Amino acid sequence: MKYLIQIGIITAICFAGEILSVLLPFPVPSGVYGLILLFLLLCLGIIKPIQIQEISDFFMSILPILFISPSVKLMTSWELIADHLIAILVLLFLSTVCVTAVTGLTAQAMLQREANSGDELSKDGEGK
Repeated sequence: MKYLIQIGIITAICFAGEILSVLLPFPVPSGVYGLILLFLLLCLGIIKPIQIQEISDFFMSILPILFISPSVKLMTSWELIADHLIAILVLLFLSTVCVTAVTGLTAQAMLQREANSGDELSKDGEGK
């Protein structure tokens, strides 16, 4: 029963993303709206991570399977992408470098912030 409730929560958020995609005039996919909405709900504490933990773990475990269909479609569409292969490869390379750099910088900033807050806590503890 808990799996049905968890998948219901995720489905409701996806549905809200679909509605936002139709209502808002921005060219943003509904999945992005859903992710932003889920992020906000988690940050605000409206949804606790434990409430969707099991179904999230399941989705993460089957994630590679979800890429099979688009990969096959790319292989069958070779004649459409062959003319633009160099541009596609350059964009893939640049986007990978950008994502890696932003992820690394974000992780470093978070670790630095955590270390700084730990230093402040230890200084407060020494003074007492």
